Amino acid sequence: MDGFDGRCVTDCEQCPDLVASRSQIVNGVGPDDADLVFVGEAPGANEDEKGEPFVGRSGSVLDDALGDAGVDRSAVRITNCVRCRPPENRDPTTDELANCRGYLEAEIESVDPSLVVTLGKVPSEHLLDRSVAITNEAGDVVDCRLGDRSQRVLLSMHPAATLYDASQRDAFEATIASAVSLAGLGDGDSDDGDGQSRLGEF
Repeated sequence: MDGFDGRCVTDCEQCPDLVASRSQIVNGVGPDDADLVFVGEAPGANEDEKGEPFVGRSGSVLDDALGDAGVDRSAVRITNCVRCRPPENRDPTTDELANCRGYLEAEIESVDPSLVVTLGKVPSEHLLDRSVAITNEAGDVVDCRLGDRSQRVLLSMHPAATLYDASQRDAFEATIASAVSLAGLGDGDSDDGDGQSRLGEF
């Protein structure tokens, strides 16, 4: 894969709609040897602008949940199934997900985490290659095949779900706390995140 170093994509033109709608490729952030990797769906407007996953309102929810579990965002790796912002924040297409799959698998293999957490329905279905009822399956731990490796995966709802329905917040925070525990983290210090205060783009 040209323009790819195992974790970061520097150049990719495979998806015409995404090339046209992105201002930059949004790669994963966090330690190259993180024990815990979060996988979202795709960048939104904030992420496309900043060049980092989960920096909008949803990112603040995730940062807060991590902090409550005793972990700073800087201790975990955060990436997406698709690295370019889809037009109008639509869901990535099957082809777009497939085009980016090799990058995601190579990134996870390179980082070699003890646990991957899927944030929402799209990444859960993409990694597990089956339909997922995320509100019922959130918190479940499954083994899935990622490239040549077997990977332990924890399913989670998307942090944006807590913004639409505050009653989901406790369940989301419990899932993140479980992820931190399963990955053997949780004793680190917790700094305040710098999440943006804008609600429109998740």
